[in-house]
Amino acid sequence: MTGPKISITQRGYDRLKETLHHLKTTRREQISENMGRAIEDGDLRESAAYDEARMEQSENEARIRDLEDQLERAVIVEEDAGGGAGLGAKVKVRSGKTERTFELVGTFEADVRAGKVSDASPIGQALLGAREGAKVKVPGPKGDMEFEVLEVTYE
Repeated sequence: MTGPKISITQRGYDRLKETLHHLKTTRREQISENMGRAIEDGDLRESAAYDEARMEQSENEARIRDLEDQLERAVIVEEDAGGGAGLGAKVKVRSGKTERTFELVGTFEADVRAGKVSDASPIGQALLGAREGAKVKVPGPKGDMEFEVLEVTYE
């Protein structure tokens, strides 16, 4: 598989590599053990356990291929040393009386529940390059949201 390059932080790249290693070692071994137990039970034509193990194996191998493809296309983006928000930045913002912190990450690292927003998302686009004290507008389905950037940090 080939495709466009993927912007990713060093932390995100390392997490992908760890996940890939886990799937290739630990998870493959678990699935192999499950298949072995199902084979020992006898008739494979009617074995739900064997069918489930084969499905797990297929899903695991597909996930491995996806991760290998992502790692092959990954371009690690360096942090912005100029103080503006870039990939890898944690941006503390205020909207009204509510304060939130977003971490700007590559598309494949995004996890909104964990506060990790993609650089391609509306919030990520609005925050890219923003500096402390800036006010940014984020278009939304119910109208624009306005954030004041309180702090930009890199860990």
